[in-house]
Amino acid sequence: MNNPILVNNLRCIPDFPIKGINFRDVTTLFSNAECMQIIIDELYEKYKDKGITKVVGIESRGFVIGAALAARLGAGMVLCRKKGKLPAETIEENYSKEYGTDTLEIHKDAINSNDIVLLHDDLLATGGTMKAAYNLCQKFQPRNTYISFIIEIKDKELHGRDLLPKEVEVSTLLSM
Repeated sequence: MNNPILVNNLRCIPDFPIKGINFRDVTTLFSNAECMQIIIDELYEKYKDKGITKVVGIESRGFVIGAALAARLGAGMVLCRKKGKLPAETIEENYSKEYGTDTLEIHKDAINSNDIVLLHDDLLATGGTMKAAYNLCQKFQPRNTYISFIIEIKDKELHGRDLLPKEVEVSTLLSM
């Protein structure tokens, strides 16, 4: 955890999207080939023996690592998108987030009860988006579910991990 190469290449933008927020911009990790390889290698090592059949990437930064990791694991890739972005019939979950409310959707035929699912997103802060994605995936009744992030913000006011189910294994590569 906290690989110094990842930490040194992570861009932080103060007061974005609102004053007082120190935004962790993972796009600098994505644009660096060495960082991408480190992220994929570390996540692959963590999940290679878990029997993952589907990686669910959370819109939109979760798609980047999710797709690369799914390919490496030999698993399928599922897009978890905001309402109205997927073309076929969907199942949805409404949730509250830091700046309002939103809805996540997954195609109705994307996951089945035989799947072992890995939910992936770039960052855990308040946990609202991942909690909604987890709840959405549970509607498909997969055999097992794991959750991963690149970064976890360990702010005493956020408590993002506390919002996620205790029985689910949650992993992060960077803790800040």
